[in-house]
Amino acid sequence: MEDPLGIIIPTFWDGFRVTLALLGLSGVLSLVVGTVLAAMRISPVASLRGFSAAWTEIARNTPLTLVFVFFGMVLPMMGVRAPYFLLAILALVYYTSAFVSEALRSGINGVPVGQAEAARSIGLGFGQTVSLVILPQAFRMTIPPLINVFIALTKNTSVAGGFFIVEIFAATRELTNAFGNIVVPILVAAAALYLVITIPLGFLASQLERRLVVSR
Repeated sequence: MEDPLGIIIPTFWDGFRVTLALLGLSGVLSLVVGTVLAAMRISPVASLRGFSAAWTEIARNTPLTLVFVFFGMVLPMMGVRAPYFLLAILALVYYTSAFVSEALRSGINGVPVGQAEAARSIGLGFGQTVSLVILPQAFRMTIPPLINVFIALTKNTSVAGGFFIVEIFAATRELTNAFGNIVVPILVAAAALYLVITIPLGFLASQLERRLVVSR
C-alpha cells in the first residue's frame, strides 16, 4: 500500500512554495503599483486623478474571481500568451493594489497640510514633495493596515487554485480527492499552512504598531 505521507508532504510543500511565491511577487508589485496610484490620486493633473480613482473603485468593487476569469481566461482568448502563474500575479496585483492605494491615501490625508506647504516653500516640486515628505509619513501611519492587506492577499492566493495554479488550496483539493478517508487531517494541515504565513504577519503588524506609537 502506498504511503500517504510520501505524497501528501511533497504536494503540500510544493503548494506552500507556490503560495509564498504568489504572495511575495504580487505583494511587492501591489505595493509599488498602489503607491503610484495613491500619488496619482493627489496629483494636480485631473486625468491622473481620474485614472487612479477609476482603477481603485473598479478593482475594489469587482469580485476577485471575476478578475481571475478576465486575466486567466479572457486575456488568453484575446491572444495574450503568458504562463498562468504570470496571469495570476497580474490578477492579484490589479486587485490588491487598489486596497494598498486606499490604505496609503488614508495615511496621506493624515499628513498635516502644512508639511506640503513647507516643502513647496523651500522650492520642492510635486514629485519631490510626495516622495520625500508626504509618502514617508503616510507609510509610517499605515504600516499595520498595509500588513492587513497582505494578510488578505495571502488568503486571496487561494483563488489561483481554480485557474491551473497548484498552490495550497489546489494541493488540498487534489489530496482530498486522492485520499478521501483522511479528508479532515488534510484540511487541518492546509489551514495550518495558511496560519504559518498569516500569524507572523499579524504579529509583525502588532509589533510595528506598538513601536510606532512609542516612537511618536
